[in-house]
Amino acid sequence: MEETKGSRQEHGISRARFLAGAAAAGVAGAVGTAGGARAAQARPGGRGLRRRGVVYTVGEGETPGTAWSARRMRADVRAIRDDLHADTIDVTGDGVERLTATAAEAAERGLHVWLQPTLGDAPQRDILEHLAETGRFAERLRRQGASVDLSVGCEFWLFVPGILPGETVLERIRNLQNGTVDWPRTMRRLADFTAKAARTGRSVFRGNLGYAAAQSIDDPDWSLFDIVGIDYYSHFEKRSDHVRELKRYLRPGKPLAITEFGTCAYVGAPEAGGMGWDVVDHDKEPPEIKGGLVRSERVQAAYVGDLLDVFASMGLYAAMVFEFVSADAPHRPDEPRLDLDMATYAITKAVEDRPDDPASGWHWEPKEAFHAVARRYGAAGHR
Repeated sequence: MEETKGSRQEHGISRARFLAGAAAAGVAGAVGTAGGARAAQARPGGRGLRRRGVVYTVGEGETPGTAWSARRMRADVRAIRDDLHADTIDVTGDGVERLTATAAEAAERGLHVWLQPTLGDAPQRDILEHLAETGRFAERLRRQGASVDLSVGCEFWLFVPGILPGETVLERIRNLQNGTVDWPRTMRRLADFTAKAARTGRSVFRGNLGYAAAQSIDDPDWSLFDIVGIDYYSHFEKRSDHVRELKRYLRPGKPLAITEFGTCAYVGAPEAGGMGWDVVDHDKEPPEIKGGLVRSERVQAAYVGDLLDVFASMGLYAAMVFEFVSADAPHRPDEPRLDLDMATYAITKAVEDRPDDPASGWHWEPKEAFHAVARRYGAAGHR
């Protein structure tokens, strides 16, 4: 299956490892008569992305060394703007304080913010309250002149209990793989929760509202939203095949945002699509890469670069490459078997100062995919 790339921590597996304009320039969209905003859409047939972004996941971290840090976040936001040449940051994850601090920093740095709370494996009421609290902050940012869209969440069928059978993401994945899913009932429950999330978002936020849907699985009522969001992980040899598939998601009057796309850094990863992350044996201690995979940053860079060219050729509203960094999956260049970075979609690699020390400091270094994105974003920004 595709797009099973995220959750809160569950049995030691983080969201990252599970994979899969100036702030003062003005408001993202004008508020319509019905209270919903309308995102500006690229001219039909026009070229270029309006928003050029990257997904930045906030979370608690799996070790003391990878715990969330405001200082590190501020440095990352500067790098996203100055080195990656992105003009948009998809701030996602859970923890209202982490989400709002990161969104505020990005807005202050002049980035457009796609703010997407993704609390998972919690009661539905808690998930909606987490959304409401984050959305209230997004509205305050918007009223202050920041450029911000609010996404009510990501792939609810997977992350929200009560839609698919299973109390955790891992249990829901197993049920999907075992075929023990009543799809008509699942779709009814999904539609019901999506409508609740949209109402919650509208009640607190007056700007553009979106949702990140799972490609080929999740087909919500897009009349509830101003922006169509798709997590896209297809693999085709021809760019024209991507264009043909993406046209399926175009809706009249609705800008299309690619809310996630990317691949891992090993030979064959693009063909694995949204399941590229599933090459780690977590029963081993320490966890290790299965199957003798061959690391290839070039494969990742080529896939990401080609898709950015496709999105730009279609004049889409936005594209957010998944993702900036996966701190809990370090790069081990001298031990390919333990090189967990191979199984991440990150465009940077986390390098530990003291490998095997849970409290070790670390830093990130750009992968070839980082440079592929930076070249395209930089060139587009100068046009």
